[in-house]
Amino acid sequence: MRDSRKGLLPVPTQAFCTHEDAKGNLKAKQKTPSFKNTIESVGRKIPHRIIQLIDENGENQGNIHRADVIRIMDERAVKLVLLQEKADPPVYRLMSGQQILEERLRLRDKQKASAKNGPVQQKELTFSTAIEQHDLDTKIKQIQQWIDKKHHVRVTLQQKRGGDGQKNMLAFFGQILDTMPGKATYLSEPRTVKEGRSTCVLRHMSNKEIQEYKRMEKNKGEEKGQH
Repeated sequence: MRDSRKGLLPVPTQAFCTHEDAKGNLKAKQKTPSFKNTIESVGRKIPHRIIQLIDENGENQGNIHRADVIRIMDERAVKLVLLQEKADPPVYRLMSGQQILEERLRLRDKQKASAKNGPVQQKELTFSTAIEQHDLDTKIKQIQQWIDKKHHVRVTLQQKRGGDGQKNMLAFFGQILDTMPGKATYLSEPRTVKEGRSTCVLRHMSNKEIQEYKRMEKNKGEEKGQH
């Protein structure tokens, strides 16, 4: 009796990911410290004797003694804001009251947008390597929709009894990824969690990765045209 089930052909493939973005994803998993997303005037009590000064127009005035900075503040009726305390010397900027207000509003809007977007969601799908083609197409379409929404997608594959081996089962992930060229890559590479069961996590490419992917594809096309 002919088997009507048609799964993906297990062909090895490799996800596209830049070195910098790979490191960025590892850092994203680590706990990052929270920063004070606000802007405040330091007043006239400048703790550093020599500072690097940026004026209210954004021009770098070089290293200046704090006594001279206070004199400039009085002459121009502006305030002093700390930008980079760990720089040598520390970097400060002169700002008017209106500039400080506008910057606070900008930071507040940025925080609201970040809170609205919320943390990245992770979706999950589990299916067998013996899945029928129609069902497989449906699941791949669902994965693509989640990737378009910038979700992370955990895909778990279960090998049918008497399958072609663990190596070929892992290659199925690459086939799924190949349906989203220039869009998706691995957050977590395919791995075996136990016998007959493997998993990976897919994510949307960053803008930098997409640009690099397009550049590489363009170069490939030009090389083929030369032969």
